[in-house]
Amino acid sequence: MSRPVPKPGILEIAPYTPGKSGNGHSGRVFKLSANETPFGPSPRAIEVYRAAAAHLEDYPEGSSQVLRDAIGRKFGLDPNRIICGAGSDEILNFLAHVYLGPGDEAIHTTHGFLVYPIATLSNGATNVIVPETAFTADVDAILRAVTPRTKLVWLANPNNPTGTYLPFDEVKRLRSGLPSHVLLVIDAAYCDYVSRNDYETGIELVATTENTVMTRTFSKIYGLAALRIGWMYGPAHIVDAVNRIRGPFNVSTPAMLAGVAALEDTEHFEKARSHTEKWREKLTEAIGKLGLKVTPSVANFILIHFPLEKGKTAEDADAFLTERGLILRALKNYKLPHALRLTIGTEEANRLVIAALTEFMGR
Repeated sequence: MSRPVPKPGILEIAPYTPGKSGNGHSGRVFKLSANETPFGPSPRAIEVYRAAAAHLEDYPEGSSQVLRDAIGRKFGLDPNRIICGAGSDEILNFLAHVYLGPGDEAIHTTHGFLVYPIATLSNGATNVIVPETAFTADVDAILRAVTPRTKLVWLANPNNPTGTYLPFDEVKRLRSGLPSHVLLVIDAAYCDYVSRNDYETGIELVATTENTVMTRTFSKIYGLAALRIGWMYGPAHIVDAVNRIRGPFNVSTPAMLAGVAALEDTEHFEKARSHTEKWREKLTEAIGKLGLKVTPSVANFILIHFPLEKGKTAEDADAFLTERGLILRALKNYKLPHALRLTIGTEEANRLVIAALTEFMGR
């Protein structure tokens, strides 16, 4: 009996697997596995989202004009060079669909975001993985991996799940070292948490080159993960190409309006940002004192490395914490089997994690 067969390579792709969200038991659970903000969305965003429910029979405006205009005002950008999507993931897939095909290569680093290989392989291109240095993207390693078949480089800056970043000078060095036909995709999903003076989101490179784009999201600090809103800033010719395959109603009206309101609520934004900075430092210090290595992070999560000693492994720690309602992200599918990623949560959740890890390491 015959049946439809996927095109070659699709069934070889490892599907994206999100972190767990519960422990299978009753009782209070702190989900610290998905890099979600502990403050939720802006009350203004909730208000306009609810108001939009009165007109769910209407199609959204097809180009996300109101949201693109708001993003342009907020960051001083030309709205005509912005595309909005159902999360930045959708936009990453658009870019792969437009610029990659059989015979092409796309590069990402060892612990890069799992969507990159999915987007690359689903379009028939070859996924090229390059090593990192100290869990950080290595510009020289990326440049050494470039071949005549390279068409795209994925760069998460900051990177998920390591929390590391490349200073802007290094990103510029990467861009200048790549051939002009290679598209550099700067995925800046976690940029809102970075407070380093040598960091830049990528706006300057996009504005001054023809072969760089930057993507961002409303899922993290703005707390709108459930609405799936992301955006890209790029050269006019790339925006034009992507718009030709973008669905006409890919962002809903409630999502657009909530995004606009979230951008305008600077007080809510700053509260989440300052809380993250404070607890990122406290958690790193407290967990480090337990004898566990923590990779320095600039994002809203930290990467905790566990020993190989039986009873003290990442798998052991994951089970121990899960039983206590503390859900962290196991990272075997990120090639980090000996580490867990901890999202910075509420003050209560953070203190509970420190106490639980202290108990775990002291057994």
